[in-house]
Amino acid sequence: MHRRQKLSAPGHKSNLAAHGGALSMSRNDTRSFFNLSQLVLSAGHLKSPPVLKHSKVTYFEVEILDMQSKKQICIVDKVPPSSTLLDVKHKFHKACPQWYPSRVGLQLERNGPYLKDSINIQSLAVSSIITLYFTDLGQQVSWTTFFLTEYTGPLLIYLLFYIRLSTIYDQVESTKNFRHPVVHLACFCHCLHYIRHLLETLFVHKFSGGHTPLKNMIKGCAFYWGFTSWIAYYINHPRYTPPSFGHRQVSFAALAFLMCEAGNHFINVALARQNHSGSKACFPSPTYNPFTWLFLLVSCPNYTYEIGSWISFTVMTQTLPVAIFAFLMVIQMSLWAQKKHKLYLKRFYPEVQRKAAMIPLIF
Repeated sequence: MHRRQKLSAPGHKSNLAAHGGALSMSRNDTRSFFNLSQLVLSAGHLKSPPVLKHSKVTYFEVEILDMQSKKQICIVDKVPPSSTLLDVKHKFHKACPQWYPSRVGLQLERNGPYLKDSINIQSLAVSSIITLYFTDLGQQVSWTTFFLTEYTGPLLIYLLFYIRLSTIYDQVESTKNFRHPVVHLACFCHCLHYIRHLLETLFVHKFSGGHTPLKNMIKGCAFYWGFTSWIAYYINHPRYTPPSFGHRQVSFAALAFLMCEAGNHFINVALARQNHSGSKACFPSPTYNPFTWLFLLVSCPNYTYEIGSWISFTVMTQTLPVAIFAFLMVIQMSLWAQKKHKLYLKRFYPEVQRKAAMIPLIF
């Protein structure tokens, strides 16, 4: 028994050494864990790694059909929700180069209105596939080109008649007959009218519609250029007779013409500022400028001043072609004023309900 205890003594010592080593290791682990904890606490909260969010973008397919035959022309795919109809037209033009964007008319329904280029494609979507009907609007021109061409013609045509070309008038009569002062005044007023229109087209008006068919420009040019030729031929003719009441009639009519031209310009400037001011939409109000006070009586004073100019020009020259042209302009301006007045009633009813469209207290 005694030997067994002696023999087991070394084993007991080894057990004690192992136990002591285990204790020292556990103490070291505890210290390491404590040091790590202190490091974490001093560094602050541990930040979790950012979670990557995979945003799922839904693309649309735009199916374009011919309005007449209902046959499919093409499919514009992978259209982002933020795209506008103009973006779709550009992609359609890449697929069908013969139709550039300005001559492409797209409708949501066969008999519906043409959609504006600025409309968001997502607002048209009921599902991921959008069906639109295509119409070829024909060759298009910009509104700036339209008005510049329409107004440049009368300006140049009138001057050709004013200088009395030998191919238009008899040269012998042209040299013999004295020109009445109203002939020079009429040339000045006519040129002033169209120069004002050209300058306003370039620097005042901002056209949002974009384009118009070429055939509309041809019709407009035929109307203005044709009437200008007829008017200029009579006023600049060597046998032209001055107005019946002479100087008083001419002076009164010329003053009225200049006032209407000035009023038309100031009204157009006021409308341009109102449309592009960026403030909340409201009906244009008169300012300190007396020419804008007509806003108190009518909703379309620019048309009022326009017909006033042509009526004054008719009285000043006292010629039948000018009277016919002025009569047609009154009809056309009345139609435009009535249409615009109805739009104003929908948008600004309280401010427009007591106003006339073009002629104060009458129409």
